[in-house]
Amino acid sequence: MAYSNLTFADLENKFGIKFKNSNLFSTFRTITPSKWLISSIKKNGKLGVGNEKSRSERIISPILTEIASINADLVDKDLFSIFSGMNLDVDVSLGLNGECDFMFAFGGTQEFLAPPIFCIAEAKKQDLEAGIIQAAAQVVGAKMFNEMKKFPLETLYGATTTGDVWRFLKFENNEITLDKKYYYHANLPKLLGVLQNIVETEAKIVFK
Repeated sequence: MAYSNLTFADLENKFGIKFKNSNLFSTFRTITPSKWLISSIKKNGKLGVGNEKSRSERIISPILTEIASINADLVDKDLFSIFSGMNLDVDVSLGLNGECDFMFAFGGTQEFLAPPIFCIAEAKKQDLEAGIIQAAAQVVGAKMFNEMKKFPLETLYGATTTGDVWRFLKFENNEITLDKKYYYHANLPKLLGVLQNIVETEAKIVFK
């Protein structure tokens, strides 16, 4: 068993996770996308995004690169990294193992996975609901990973995306809150605003 095989029932019964729905981001500032991001997504769209890998490379990765660029002061100081396609193997017996499409972490370099992880994004071709379960399982694994590495965080975020549509979740106090709202790459200012809100919210906690 791995993250992709866990179900809502597994998360509830094996880990005692409770689920609810709410509006996670009531207030946040929108961010104007750079000309580079707009151009990249436009050009990449012409190359085709027919599967999860191409969507990750051609739509999602440029958006996350933009977030790294916005936080260049943290990136330059090796305080913020976005890991792509790395395994988060925490406990195979519990199903907390397998590859994560993207992980946000404070500290470390791109050469190895470093804590604390605070946000995970999972790419899905079509099925957002399956993706949200997988992202929920991965944030449970990330919380355990952080604790094992002595970098505990009370709040973690996750997301599932087709590239075009994004849905977020928050993990706090053993409760996963699923965002009622969906965000779209067609409205980049809002999507970038949410992602940056997550970075800034967690940075205030980690670097206080």
